Amino acid sequence: MAESKLVNGAIILVTPDIRKTAGWYREKLGFRVVEKFDLPEPFAALYRDSVEIVLVQLKFGPVERNRIRYGAGYDAYLAPEIAARGVKVVQPPALTAYGSRELVFEDVDGRWIGVGCIQDEGVFLGQAG
Repeated sequence: MAESKLVNGAIILVTPDIRKTAGWYREKLGFRVVEKFDLPEPFAALYRDSVEIVLVQLKFGPVERNRIRYGAGYDAYLAPEIAARGVKVVQPPALTAYGSRELVFEDVDGRWIGVGCIQDEGVFLGQAG
């Protein structure tokens, strides 16, 4: 039996206001927005280059960020070039210990989104010797 291959993935973000969050990603980061508000569970799909983000409506409780709820981690991680037009950068570009040059920005809902590019594949892939 042939092994199946993963060829795509999507980031799923819960948000208190789909339209507001979708508008922010369109205006600030250049995502194309496909609205699916007429469905039983409305959502918006955001597209830019090979990245897909799906926004779903929060039903109860607040949006909790990983760094607040769990004490660590980003809420998503992207790898395109991001022009910080009015975007709050919370960690400026820097080379990480694991071989990636990264910056972190905060989105309209307070999530921290890491953006990176591998600079040293040996370190990133655990092949440094």
